[in-house]
Formats: sequence, C-alpha cells, structure tokens
Amino acid sequence: MFMSRPQFASLDQAALTSLDASPFSPTYTFQGRSFHLHCWRETIELSPNATHFTFLYAGEAELVTERDYHFPLWPGMVCSQPDRGLIRSRTGEPALGITISMENYRGFFQLGGPIEKAGRLRYVDGCSDSLLFSPIIKGDPCLNLLLIPPHTEQTEHTHPSFRLGMIVEGSGICRTPEGNSPLLPGTVFALPAESRHAFWTEDEPLLIIAFHPDSDFGPTHENHPMINRTIINGVSASILRQMENHHPPASHASPVENSQ
Repeated sequence: MFMSRPQFASLDQAALTSLDASPFSPTYTFQGRSFHLHCWRETIELSPNATHFTFLYAGEAELVTERDYHFPLWPGMVCSQPDRGLIRSRTGEPALGITISMENYRGFFQLGGPIEKAGRLRYVDGCSDSLLFSPIIKGDPCLNLLLIPPHTEQTEHTHPSFRLGMIVEGSGICRTPEGNSPLLPGTVFALPAESRHAFWTEDEPLLIIAFHPDSDFGPTHENHPMINRTIINGVSASILRQMENHHPPASHASPVENSQ
C-alpha cells in the first residue's frame, strides 16, 4: 500500500492481526528499493535479501540469526539484521515492536540501546536527536532518536524522503494541512516525502524513533577516518587520492574499489 498522506495508528491495534492483513503496513518505493513497515506482536520472521531495522517497544524478545545465534532484546533496544532471521518473545508474554525492512540492501548486523531520554545533537526549535544507526556510506539509510521537549511548537516543515517511526514516550499532536493527529506512546506513523507537518507538545515531551531511507551525510571512499588519518610523507592519503583522481597515471590504470 503506497501512502500519499500522513498516516497514524496504534501499534497495539496494528499488531493484533497478521502482517499481511495488518491495517497499518505502509510500503514505499524509494530510489528503486522497497521499504515495508511491520507492526508485530510476539514474533516476526525476517525475510532474505533485505536488511531489517527493529525497535522493541514492550516485552522481552530475542533476535535469532540465520546461523542460529541468539541475542536478547529488552524494551527500548534497536537492532539491524541483514538477511533472514527471527524475532520472538523470550518469556511467552507479548512482545511488541516495529520492523522496517529495506529490500535489496545489506546493512551491518547491529544491536543498540536501550535508547536515551534525549538526543546528543541539536535540532530545530530546541529539539535534539541522535543517530542510532549511522549510514554505512553516504546516502545509506539511518535510524534516529528524536526528542521534542515540553511546550514546543515545531516550525512546519517537510522532508525530501519519507519518514517511518513511532512514539516511544510522552504525548503531543502532529499538525498537518489535513488536521491534527494525537501522538501517544505506541503511535506508529508514516510521513510521505514533502508532506508538511509539525510536532507540538504541551506538558510532556515526545520521544520518537524515526527511520530515514537515505542520507546526505556519512563516509565516502574519499573521506573516512581510516584514509584521512593515514599520512604518507606528511600528506593525508585522502589528499593523495584526490590528486590521483585529478591526474590519472599515463597507463590509465585505476584501483578497483568496492561500492555499496
């Protein structure tokens, strides 16, 4: 289902049905890849040929990889699993979470959290954010934490790509041209690219998980810590590479580099 306007749902209600029949299971296509937002209860099977970004909202769970490695997950934790796997309750009690699957992309295996109560970076209108999973290479997806403090009226804004995520704590509203939508713990959202919106709060802050399918930030083959801090005859190897790119050798031979 392709979304043309902002959508909001309760995670608890959206996860009551099977993934295929869920009333809230947005699908997006961006730069030739498909993205799926799954709301799940107790278990979710992770498909091959995709990387799966998960936030565990409630309950205790475990991530089981294709090689049968088991990693415990507690509320507030995030994980990234490339390729096939399984997330399931560890206790027999309900576990609730969201998983965003990006097809035909191989990310890193990562575990993180529990998330903090505020971001490490300054954002607009007094808000703060943190990169939970950074882009591996500039342009790759990223998973973020966002804090909207109490008594905040965000400036209306847009994003060049869609946003998927959920409200972890607090309360507020999302103001859009179509109207106001309440934001409560467990609210899952999908914001299409270029959709105008603003998050407003009163007495409580909002703590939000937000997935971005792309980035304009991150390392490149020409600019990353390993090459930048490699010094050859007093010159950074990154500068030497740039010089080589501007003045290729007469043989026209060039190094073969892996690309994402």
